[in-house]
Amino acid sequence: MRDASELARLLAREAEAVCRHYLSNGRRQGRYWVVGDSRNTPGRSLFVRLNDLPQRPAGKWTDAATGEHGDLLDIIRTSCGLVHFRDVADEARGFLSIPRPDPRPASIHGRPRARIGSVEAARRLFGMSQPIDWTVAQAYLWQRGIRSVHDEGALRFHARCYYRPNDGSPTEAWPAMIARVTDLDGRITGVHRTWLHPLGHGKAPVDTPRRAMGQLLGNAVRFGSADDVLAAGEGIETMLSLRCVLPTMPMVAALSANHLAALLLPRPLRRLYIASDADAAGIASAVALTTRAEAAGVEVLTLSPWLDDFNSDLHALGIQEFGAALRAQLLPQDVVRFAPSARTDTG
Repeated sequence: MRDASELARLLAREAEAVCRHYLSNGRRQGRYWVVGDSRNTPGRSLFVRLNDLPQRPAGKWTDAATGEHGDLLDIIRTSCGLVHFRDVADEARGFLSIPRPDPRPASIHGRPRARIGSVEAARRLFGMSQPIDWTVAQAYLWQRGIRSVHDEGALRFHARCYYRPNDGSPTEAWPAMIARVTDLDGRITGVHRTWLHPLGHGKAPVDTPRRAMGQLLGNAVRFGSADDVLAAGEGIETMLSLRCVLPTMPMVAALSANHLAALLLPRPLRRLYIASDADAAGIASAVALTTRAEAAGVEVLTLSPWLDDFNSDLHALGIQEFGAALRAQLLPQDVVRFAPSARTDTG
C-alpha cells in the first residue's frame, strides 16, 4: 500500500463501499454508481464502474457533463477537499482498515462489528481520522483565539464524519474535530465530535454540532500526562485556551458539568486547579469535584474567568492580558514551574 496504484487497486475491490461512503448522495444503477459529480453533489452526471469487465476496471469513473475521469483516489481527494497526496493516502488507508458492512454474519472475517455509539466504534473513528494540522479543525480553533494547539495528540480531524439529527432522519456527513476520551490508564473509552462548517465558518449548521460517544463517566479528553498537578474543566476550547498560556501543565476536559463533577483523579495528584465556567452548572460541578478531591487529600484551587468561560476571556482580552490574569490565580511555585519567564505562547 505504498503507492497510488496499489491503493487504487485495493479501493476498486471495495468500489461500492467507497461510493456509499464518499458519494452518499448517489445511488447504484446496474453496474454503476451514479451521482452529480466527484464532490458528492446530487445528480446523474458522474458514473463509477462497480464491477470489473475486460478493458473496463472497477473504480474508474467519468463525468459526462465535464468529461473529467479518474479513479477512486480522485473521488476521495475531491469529496474530502484534500490537497496533498499524503492526506489522500491516509484517508484511503483509514477507510480500507474498516471492516466492510455485511448484512448476513454478525462479524466480518471473525471480527465483530462495532455497535453504534460503543467504545469500539469510538476507537475506530479516532483511528481513521487524521492530525488536525492544516485542516478545518485547526482553522476553527484559530477562530476561537487558540493559535497554538497544545493538544498532545488528543485531537484529530475527519473530513466526512456522519451526523444524523435523529433516528428517523437521513445520515449527513460534515467535517468534524474528533477528540479522544481516555481513562486514567490512557485507554480510549470514547470520542467527542464537533461538526464544523466545511469552509471554516465555525460549527456546522446542524441542531447539535457537539456530541460524544462511548464511556464518558469519570473519563476525559487529556492534554498531557498528569502527575502531581492537574487542571480540569468542562470544554475542550476552555482547556486549550489555558494551554496557550501554560502549555506544559497537564489538563483535562470533562466535556460537561456533570462529567466534571464525576471526574476520576489520578493517584499521584497533590494539587488540582478547577477551571470553572461562570454559570450555575459550572459552579455546582466545581463544588462537587472540590469536595471529592479534598476528601482524597488533594489541594484544590478554583480558577475563575472574567467572562463566561476562559475561551471568551482569551478572545476578548488577547493573549497577553489573558495570560497575566490567569497566572495571577496560580500558586507562585506553579507559575515558576509552568510559566517560569511569564511568557505567553503567541503561536
